[in-house]
Amino acid sequence: MLQAFLLGLCGAYGHIDWGIGTPFLNRPLVLGPIVGLILGNVEQGIIIGATLEVFFLGAMAIGSYIPPDACVGGVLGTAFAIKAGLSAEMALAMAIPIAIIATSFQNILWSIFSMTSKIADRYADQGNEKGIAAIMFMEGTLNVLLKFFLVFFAWLFGAEQVSYLLNQIPEVFTHGMTVAGGLLSAIGLAMLMRMIVNKKVAPYWFLGFILAAYLKIPVLGLAILGVIYILTKFDFSMKTVNAVNKNGEVAADDDF
Repeated sequence: MLQAFLLGLCGAYGHIDWGIGTPFLNRPLVLGPIVGLILGNVEQGIIIGATLEVFFLGAMAIGSYIPPDACVGGVLGTAFAIKAGLSAEMALAMAIPIAIIATSFQNILWSIFSMTSKIADRYADQGNEKGIAAIMFMEGTLNVLLKFFLVFFAWLFGAEQVSYLLNQIPEVFTHGMTVAGGLLSAIGLAMLMRMIVNKKVAPYWFLGFILAAYLKIPVLGLAILGVIYILTKFDFSMKTVNAVNKNGEVAADDDF
């Protein structure tokens, strides 16, 4: 019960993160180690969380598209994998359908909000700020409770059954799911690259690939080099942020 409650809180934070400025602390990379701590295996939580993050990194909400729920999928995928002693790739294969199902429940709830939002519109016409705030608070609370109960009940009533079923799967199928999980990570990275890679940043991507593939520099080393490059390339001081050109306009990115 305690584990289910704590995991439910991790799932609930998936929406709370939106209400505190969206610092992206609801990602599998952050919640994975916390899930591992709750279940007594922090190391595996870190490994699985990082693997899931690679896929969900490219699943971003754009326009009317709502991506699979990375938080609920990440929390339950990590938890079920640790419980059953499975690999990170297997965790990814489980997390994706869980995330899609969680998004389906979320879409149903948001469909209901289309009616409550009309009430908020009427309050806006009346100039009733407290009424608008009450509607927004209610909708936010229901979103938080939805994610909490999805994780809570899934773990409370499904942990043992899921672990048993996973352990009954023949090795040939689990090996196939592991391979597929590895490919899904590559797909997630490719989705992200489609959004951010251009002629200015592409050379650095290939540089990182060369350093890793041919010079055998580990991922941590590449990350440190990336941080050093960012700190030397960009000026994050307020003086630069507030810089203006001769026409009195904010300086262009190229000037930074």
